[in-house]
Amino acid sequence: MKPATIDVHAHYFPESFFRLIDEVGAPFGARVDRSHSAGPVIDMKGNRTFPLEASYWDLDRRRKAMDKAGVDVHALSLTAPMVYFADGPTGSRLARAVNDAMHEAHTAFPDRFVGCATLPMQDPTAAVAELERVKSLRGIRGVYLGTNINNRELSDPAFTPIFERCQAARLPVLLHPLNVIGAGGRLSKFYLNNFLGNPFDTAIAAAHLVFGGVLDRFPKLEVCLPHAGGALPYLMGRLTHGQRVRPETKGVAKKPFESYLRRFTYDTISHSPHLLRFLIDTVGADRVMLGSDYCFDMGYTRPVDIVTKSLVRLGRADQRRILGATASRLLRLG
Repeated sequence: MKPATIDVHAHYFPESFFRLIDEVGAPFGARVDRSHSAGPVIDMKGNRTFPLEASYWDLDRRRKAMDKAGVDVHALSLTAPMVYFADGPTGSRLARAVNDAMHEAHTAFPDRFVGCATLPMQDPTAAVAELERVKSLRGIRGVYLGTNINNRELSDPAFTPIFERCQAARLPVLLHPLNVIGAGGRLSKFYLNNFLGNPFDTAIAAAHLVFGGVLDRFPKLEVCLPHAGGALPYLMGRLTHGQRVRPETKGVAKKPFESYLRRFTYDTISHSPHLLRFLIDTVGADRVMLGSDYCFDMGYTRPVDIVTKSLVRLGRADQRRILGATASRLLRLG
């Protein structure tokens, strides 16, 4: 029996999420526009998602796409707008709807789907309560967080109880860019908010987790960075040098910055075999996991081929680690 291929970056919008936004979103400027033939659009005060076609919520279509791509398991995750736009009680309702839908997907197809829980992080007390609830749901195997929470950094002490519980429950934390730096300003043209804003916001979040002491306080916490780590791997020299010479970073982290790179895991979405090879050489194949960004156009339609065909010098053992072995361990699929 061949090892499972596991995609850790696969987005999911359950229909219950759309229905609940219809019901509770208006006071927070959120609505669902169903006038597009391609699918519903979530409108957040004029900031609009792509039309979300049925592949985002239809599990039968998703399984067919997975089979075509050679992917066995999707680790399902919500993405923008997440649930941070609402107040705490409403965010809790939205998170509960998404998490229950992910658990139901796992129950229906236990060999194909697991979920990464969404938490109402704008209300840390509510986030802790939802985290405690989903720990008992067999379909939930990780936690999905934005790179910032309404401009609050993940190193904010208010979020410490969430990381403490994630470590204790062995739930990996997977990050995704949200409300990215520069959006609406210099990055407003040419889709630069995605091309550049996303990878730099990932690097900023990672730097706060290191310099803010989160990784030191929780040495067994697993954190996955999307889009092959964004800009972070390519700035490790500058960050390490700056930590050594600048007073602002004295005593805030126990080790040189570059030594924290292996504290993170990374997905494969680099769009460059050369840069993905650099990442693997830098952090090790055991810290890199398959990702597709399903089913956005900035992702991969055949993510397995990136590993098995584009990285021709990669050995079979390292391929197995990237395709599923590391994800299987972190998501407790074995």
